[in-house]
Amino acid sequence: MEFRYLPMTNQDKEEMLNTIGVQSTEELFSDIPSQVRFQGELNLKKPANELELKKELTALSNKNANLTEYRSFLGAGVYDHFIPSVVDHIISRSEFYTAYTPYQPEISQGELQAIFEFQTMISELTGMPIANSSMYDGGTALAEAVNLSASQTRKKKVLVSKTIHPESRAVIETYAKGPNLEIIEVGQKDGQTDLDELASLIDEDTASVVVQYPNFFGQIEPLDKINELIKNQKKTMFIVSSNPLALGYLTPPGEFGADIVVGDTQVFGIPAQFGGPHCGYFATTSKLMRKVPGRLVGQTTDENGVRGFVLTLQAREQHIRRDKATSNICSNQALNALASSVAMSSIGKHGLKKMAVLNMKKARYAKQKIEEAGFNVLTKGTFFNEFVIQVSGNVNDINEKLLEKGIIGGYDLGFAYPELSGHMLVAVTENRTKEDIDAFVKELGDIHG
Repeated sequence: MEFRYLPMTNQDKEEMLNTIGVQSTEELFSDIPSQVRFQGELNLKKPANELELKKELTALSNKNANLTEYRSFLGAGVYDHFIPSVVDHIISRSEFYTAYTPYQPEISQGELQAIFEFQTMISELTGMPIANSSMYDGGTALAEAVNLSASQTRKKKVLVSKTIHPESRAVIETYAKGPNLEIIEVGQKDGQTDLDELASLIDEDTASVVVQYPNFFGQIEPLDKINELIKNQKKTMFIVSSNPLALGYLTPPGEFGADIVVGDTQVFGIPAQFGGPHCGYFATTSKLMRKVPGRLVGQTTDENGVRGFVLTLQAREQHIRRDKATSNICSNQALNALASSVAMSSIGKHGLKKMAVLNMKKARYAKQKIEEAGFNVLTKGTFFNEFVIQVSGNVNDINEKLLEKGIIGGYDLGFAYPELSGHMLVAVTENRTKEDIDAFVKELGDIHG
């Protein structure tokens, strides 16, 4: 029992060492200079048997605040949404659960069809004609879009709104170092992109303008006005990062002239699970089809006229010359993309719109009740399911007190926006009941006396 969960015995170890012709494991590291090697024993616990280990891990897991027992008002990119039970049943099937990226598409028809359906639904939501087979997450999808815009326009200047998720902006900065792009952040005014500042910064050297819709503060950016500014510049591209659930109700970015629409499908069928893994999407115009990172799955018929699916385009460095590749993304989040596809299919077109409306209505009820309780709500414009409130005191301290009451509070905006210290970003999804919201408002009021 003591070693049952360990795959290698001492005999296995000896046989492997004999096979490769060395006397000990230590000999495998002989090429590493002794002065840079760790000497002595690592400060690790003694090995535990299976029963002891299970008890220890269970005790650790019980310390977690899970979304089944706690009422969450925390969003900021990861949300507590309804997940139909069918999602887990489908993604747990062995043919999907163990599937890797299909390198032999002719024998991976089920996986390819699932990806094709994902692409189709993303295309319909975003109003874009082309969508790829998915990305790692929304942040990296946005950074890939920025790099694509620079490659397509042959320009180095990119204007990024400060109302974009701060972590996504950090990823953009990291990705931009390779191609040496100039990332210029556009300030915010009343929770939206400052259009006057954007107008003063955009010029003929601008590769793209990047905004979020709804933005990080939950507000709806005026994409029509932003597109008007972009149209005045030759070749400048319009990139929009968008919550796909919000697109169940809002006008899709494609109808506002967006060139690339990206985002994260965590809102469909993917649990919060400590912040990842997620699933990014990447949708664009037909003109950019051959520059889309990752893969595109297409539909066709075989010689007998039977419907089938194929890998249509694979514009990555393993398939074409590296200097021609648009990205080095080597895979995709196929299992999470499947979860999102199943969730969207299960919820349905009309259900998705109803789900989006529920988010909007419940968020507005929460905003009204918080205002009635005497709190200052900064969000004055149109918003989706998140809004900003001002609190007296440290947001982290307030959240700790809320946690004691079984409530996960909002995001501390002071982390990413020092000027908004003492402000909380509150998210309200369809999972929050009237009782949940009322309890949240009551506890906030009690904490503030």
